[in-house]
Amino acid sequence: MFTGIVQGTGIVVAIEEKETIHTLTIEIPNTDNLAIGASVAVDGACLTAVHIDGLHVNFDVIPETLQRTTLGGLQVGHSVNIERSLKFGDEIGGHLLSGHIMSTGIVRSVHENGEGIDVHILVPSDVRKYVMEKGYIAIDGISLTIGSVNEGVFSLHIIPETLRLTTLGSKAVGDAVNLEIDSTTQAIVSTVERVLQENRS
Repeated sequence: MFTGIVQGTGIVVAIEEKETIHTLTIEIPNTDNLAIGASVAVDGACLTAVHIDGLHVNFDVIPETLQRTTLGGLQVGHSVNIERSLKFGDEIGGHLLSGHIMSTGIVRSVHENGEGIDVHILVPSDVRKYVMEKGYIAIDGISLTIGSVNEGVFSLHIIPETLRLTTLGSKAVGDAVNLEIDSTTQAIVSTVERVLQENRS
């Protein structure tokens, strides 16, 4: 489990494309107490550490993850958001996340707003029912609160600290971002849909 409070950014230093998986080597900010088999969120996607060499960590990525997320488009030199898994007793500063990316969205606009920025993101039609004003969402693993929502496009108001710690400030119009909807929101929407369907029967 994760909280969406990104601890810093990592750099992709190598990509090995094998027959069925890709192995990503990422230099992460801190490997203290990180063990092989531990979970790390990379741009919000939960990956397993398979080799550790100093600050360089290898992650094997299966085809489904490459297709469903932005990880398939990573290149050497790209920056990624990094969050270590939640430990018992840790403060939950964001909201609980599984690291299972639902889909990707597309950045429609980016505007400066004082010291921060406003970002508008277009989401796929099958995800729109989960996106509501003041709801939670994770963008590339960053826990954020949704602003206004209009025809599948929602707004985010990003503060300077988030820009400092994450890759969000480098996003440009047309870039893809990973989306994970808050699990509570998913459960509520699914329950309401089921009840409405049962009432129609």
